Amino acid sequence: MLDIRRLHMLKTVAARGSITAAAQSLELSAGAVSQQLAALRHDVGVDLLRPDGRTVALTEAGRVLLEHADRILAAMEEAECAVAAVKGTVGATATLAALPSTVARIVAPALTALGADHPQLAVTCLITDQAQLRELTLGTVDVVLGQHYHHLPKTTPKGIAVSPLLDDPLLVVTADDGADGRPVGLRELATHRLVLPPPTTDCGQAILHACHQAGFTPTTRYVTADIAAQLALARAGLATALVPRTAIDPATAGIRTAPIEGHPILRLLFAATRHTETTNPTTAAIVAALRTAAQ
Repeated sequence: MLDIRRLHMLKTVAARGSITAAAQSLELSAGAVSQQLAALRHDVGVDLLRPDGRTVALTEAGRVLLEHADRILAAMEEAECAVAAVKGTVGATATLAALPSTVARIVAPALTALGADHPQLAVTCLITDQAQLRELTLGTVDVVLGQHYHHLPKTTPKGIAVSPLLDDPLLVVTADDGADGRPVGLRELATHRLVLPPPTTDCGQAILHACHQAGFTPTTRYVTADIAAQLALARAGLATALVPRTAIDPATAGIRTAPIEGHPILRLLFAATRHTETTNPTTAAIVAALRTAAQ
């Protein structure tokens, strides 16, 4: 009989691209993972992985087995959720992955509320903007607080359930000059020195796309994904920033914020979990707390 832990290792190696990376993710030694995969290979009697440059890739047999492994692992989680639903109680541990820009206004209030309502639940929170949905599919995290910019194609992995939380517009941030925060046409920013996230990020892509749609290429003087750095440069009058509303503390001194007129740049903030037919009380409680904080 196939060992479900070995199937999970195969899935992790396929996603990470190497035994070493998978071992780090699983908090095991590379030797231990190799031994378990060798045992799985012995169980099925055919090679499941092949060298692919500096990485490894699935053989045809490995790909077929992984398709079945996905269904087996999903069925196991479905069973766990069904038992949890019968118990009707929120569990003791869970892991949340969240964007840095959502911590102050959404994550912190949500975790505070969870602590009051479910004191037995210990939530580990990973603050990251990298590959959150992949980590969700691998079981590394239980809930993701992620984002999707409206102009970009949706790439939700199979087996993931998404719950929209709110539309979060980008605001134009400049040094506080005493003027009111009247809406700013995006075309007006053609003459501004800007601080922008790297073009490889979702936010950076969204801003560049919107500027090109408005008929200009932005003058980027500073490049950083660090929102605190963006706000500091704006406060100093060195650059204009475009920052999500939820990432800005309304009490921040020395800056002026203004909405974008006409064609706002919006990101959808969402909570994502692995899809199950039966609701998991623990992940449902976390999503509910995130939704309340977002609203």
